[in-house]
Amino acid sequence: MIVDEEDRADALFHALADRTRRDILRRALAGEHSVSALALKYEMSFAAVQKHVAVLEKAGLLTKRRHGREQLARGDVDAVRSVASMLGELEQIWRGRVARIDELISSDPTQED
Repeated sequence: MIVDEEDRADALFHALADRTRRDILRRALAGEHSVSALALKYEMSFAAVQKHVAVLEKAGLLTKRRHGREQLARGDVDAVRSVASMLGELEQIWRGRVARIDELISSDPTQED
């Protein structure tokens, strides 16, 4: 990955590392919600929820738009797919390494049958 992609991956996984942010993202993927309506779902301040939404927005996982006095948040399915793609790449690397270890073990002449 190039540096920009690494920075994006860092931002995505940082955003997803928090349980509340993952829950906010699930809700925003299901449909557009006002930030104030989202804040009612959590036992934390409105400002804390705003900060969580800002982290998700910075990572590109959701977008916000203003409608009158409300800020509406909507999840970005394509961004979530990019996370899944990154995880798929990491899984392929891992599977390749496991396969290589299996090859080395099966070709070890000191192995007993």
